[in-house]
Amino acid sequence: MAKLSRKRVISIFSILVSIFLIVILLFLPTGYEDAVIYQGADRTVGEIVAIDNSMLISTGLIQTGEQKCRVKLLGGKFKGEVVDGVNMLNGSLEQDKLFAIGDRAQILVSYEGEIINSISMIDHFRLNKELILAGIFVVLLIAYAGVSGVRTVLSFAITVLMIWKVLVPCYLKGYNPVILGLMVCLVLTVITVVLVYGADRRALAASLGSIIGIGMTALLGIVFTGMYNIHGAVMPYSESLLYSGYSHLNLTKIFMASIFIGSSGAVMDLAVDITSSVWEVVEHRPEITWKEATRSGINVGRAALGTQTTTLLLAYSGGYVSLLMVFMAQGTPIYNILNYKYIASEILETLIGSIGLVTVAPLTALVCGILFTQGIKKEHNNLSV
Repeated sequence: MAKLSRKRVISIFSILVSIFLIVILLFLPTGYEDAVIYQGADRTVGEIVAIDNSMLISTGLIQTGEQKCRVKLLGGKFKGEVVDGVNMLNGSLEQDKLFAIGDRAQILVSYEGEIINSISMIDHFRLNKELILAGIFVVLLIAYAGVSGVRTVLSFAITVLMIWKVLVPCYLKGYNPVILGLMVCLVLTVITVVLVYGADRRALAASLGSIIGIGMTALLGIVFTGMYNIHGAVMPYSESLLYSGYSHLNLTKIFMASIFIGSSGAVMDLAVDITSSVWEVVEHRPEITWKEATRSGINVGRAALGTQTTTLLLAYSGGYVSLLMVFMAQGTPIYNILNYKYIASEILETLIGSIGLVTVAPLTALVCGILFTQGIKKEHNNLSV
């Protein structure tokens, strides 16, 4: 009973610490809250009550010109007013949006005092739908996993806030992306694993295995990015960032950091899988040797590696399906496709992440085998005394 009570205390303490950390991160200023683009403006939601498409020019799939919208403001300083806005279309299917009567739009109202100067139609309003989907995720997770689901939600929230409140603003301020990325990955790994297991040997083993795998992917990312002659501008919107007054940023180092940050989740997942498996084996067979426990962990790692590496491949390549379709439609030789820098960068990320998985599997099994067998034997010796 005392052991169960201690585990419960640790579990509650880890949840409270996580909530405290989330509150701190929520109120932590990034330094970019008062960006120039939003000064003297009111961000709100508006409902489209009328549209005028007479100024639109259609050329096949492409539309240019302007769409005039009559908008009823649903919030903000001018709530309830009906105003006119202009939706500019530049002939880009990726960036343009087209509104219909009844749609809700995100609106930027520029004003001076009580006078509205202009209405900017930002995009369709989707935050309410995003909240519904997030709510479904949280409810299903907690319904299935109980307290473990609560800890998972807390881990998810901390990860999002760490990226938005720490990683992104520090990148913009010019901090070393590789060192900063490693520090963030280290903190998130420890927090996540402790939330899963509590502060015990399993958390230590999984954390050590994850850190080793992340370190390996970081080292390989630094070395092979230079060997591949890949510039960080391959990342989406990176050039826009440079032209927005951040030309001092080292995009290549940010790309290097993105390699091990992107694979850190899969590395941690595999480390936790192996840790849990070895722990169960040792718990049910306390007399097992560290070599046998390590061999069991390695066998589990071998079975999981196939799916984990495929997961990385699908995660990295899924966003480039349209580009691959363009290559095939144009009859581009596979030789050229594999050598193209965008594809080469995806290959680089996938292979380095997979190497990290191959590294973390046996090393985590070894750490677990030694830590768990020694710990169990020590507990049994204490009980016998």
